[in-house]
Amino acid sequence: MKLYRYLTEDDTSAFCHKVTEALNKGWHLQGNPTYAFDEKRGVMRCGQAVVKDATGTYSPEIKLGEF
Repeated sequence: MKLYRYLTEDDTSAFCHKVTEALNKGWHLQGNPTYAFDEKRGVMRCGQAVVKDATGTYSPEIKLGEF
């Protein structure tokens, strides 16, 4: 099965650590990162899609962060 996640975080090192952790768990970048201003909170936000091939059958109960 192919798994998909969209990682988001404020524009801090926490975002880079989140993506780095996913890459080290075997996830791969998918497409370009995004960058947008959260007007309500007054901060910049980052996003990055990641994908991973895994064994098994997909179900909505899968906890993607555990792969």
